[in-house]
Formats: sequence, C-alpha cells, structure tokens
Amino acid sequence: MIFRRPRHSRRKGKPGGLACRAGAALLALSCLPGIAFAAAPEAAPITIGETRLVPFAAGDQRQVNVYLPEGYAAGDTRYPVLYLIDGGLSQDFLHIAGTSALNAVWGRSLPVIVVGIESKDRRAELIGSPGNAGQHKQYPTAGQSAAFRAFLRDRVKPLVEANYRTNGDDGVIGESLAGLFITETWLREPGLFRRYAAIDASLWWEDGALAKAAAGLLTAADRPRGPLFLTYSNEGPETAQAAKLVAAAGGSRVCLVPREDLTHATAYHTLAPQALQFLFPTDNKHDAEWGFEVTCSKKS
Repeated sequence: MIFRRPRHSRRKGKPGGLACRAGAALLALSCLPGIAFAAAPEAAPITIGETRLVPFAAGDQRQVNVYLPEGYAAGDTRYPVLYLIDGGLSQDFLHIAGTSALNAVWGRSLPVIVVGIESKDRRAELIGSPGNAGQHKQYPTAGQSAAFRAFLRDRVKPLVEANYRTNGDDGVIGESLAGLFITETWLREPGLFRRYAAIDASLWWEDGALAKAAAGLLTAADRPRGPLFLTYSNEGPETAQAAKLVAAAGGSRVCLVPREDLTHATAYHTLAPQALQFLFPTDNKHDAEWGFEVTCSKKS
C-alpha cells in the first residue's frame, strides 16, 4: 500500500507538513501485521489528605489542608499534630507534608497529622504591628495577626481535635513572615501550641521591635511555654541580631540555629527536616554524618 502525502505538505514552510507525515506514518504502522496499540491504562487519583473550607471572616473561607500519616486509615492510633502556617495547596503544604512523611520513614521524627492553614494577606495576618512609617505606607494592612491567631485558636484547632485522632501533642512551623508570627505567638500566647519552629523569621520588621520587646513580654507573661526552634540565614546583621535577642531572652527554651551559609530562598527546604526532628523527636540515634542531629533537641 502506498501513502501519498497531501500536495500542500511538500511546500516549504507549510505547518501542516509535519503533522501529515506523522499521521501517515502512524496509519502505516497500524496496518502492519503484529503491531497493536493498547489503550492507555485508566488513571487513578493520588490522595494524600483532605481539604476543608473554614470561615475566617464574612465572605472569606480558608483552606485547611490535612495530611494523614501512613497507617492512619488502617488503625486506631492517635497522632501528634503539626500546624503549618502558609499551608495552602499553592503554599508550603506539599513541601512540609512530604518532609514529614520522609522523616517518619527514617525514624527521624514521629509520624504526625499535618494541618496546613492557608494565608492570603500575609502582612495583615502574620504581622502584629503596623511597622515603621515607611513600612506602614507600603503595606497599609499590616498588623492584624491577633485575628489570625484567634482563627487558629477558635476554629481550626477545635475542628482538628473533633475530627481526627489526635493525642494532645502539637507543634507549629512556618517560615519568613510565618516565622515572625510564630515567634510572636510564642511570646504573647505560648499556650496555643506545645512546641514552635520559626524558620528564617522576619524579625527585622519594624526595626526588630518584637525582638527588642521579647524580654519584657516574657517577664510580663511568665507562663509555661514550650521550646522554640529559631533560625536565621544570611539576611544581614539586623535579622541576626534580632534572633539573638529573642534567644537571649528565652534562655534554654530557645534553640537558636544560625545558618548564614544559607539564603532566604534555601533555608526552609534545608532546615525543615531538622525542625521536625526538634518538634517531634524519636529515641532513635543516627550517625552524625547523615545530618540527623539537632544539638538542642531533648532526644538528640
């Protein structure tokens, strides 16, 4: 059987030429004995968790994304909860859920339920003060973190505790402005979570005002508070000095991890496994060459 290309496909520059030649070739192959093209296997969805829409304010619903650890569906075990700030599907949820799963496989940290809470106007929701004059002019909505904290306390945590097998233990993690929010929460409302991890916290905001107030806040509200894992990268002396002020005020309750070899773009992915080990340690001992060491973890 001879297949002739359409006349126009021979003309230079005509876009139909390649498609016509490919179609003719496939048709010719399909006519040859012994050659068959099987239908593609049916696709199945990959399910790693659940999404709920929770009212934040009038007309504003937020994603609350939940990753359930391996084995959750098959048993009745209760698990600790890791709350993730900036936990929308387009934010850090997949990154932290994956890190938590890999950590659990290695026995580096405990298996946990990961609850990602979506943020939208991050400067409004994750910063507790309007900032200095220049910052306030540039970001006029900044300074409403108390409302986001109330959302976590009054809506998200009760929902999680009512619908999932939690064991009463929890921690919170976030980076950048989320790290600032977590540090502020640790200072102002320490009972909201049992353990805290603030990666590359934006403590430079308002010329380091939160860090400068840390000692006074701790003295004024001397309440039980869990440990804080606090890191900074190469963002400059202002951020480094602010982190050191928080660590000095918190004493042994703060695990300060200077990583000036990292940048703001690389710190979260590098340090998230270590942060989870700090938040939910196991009794396992690992070879130091593997990098599985948190020197200020209770079980390292």
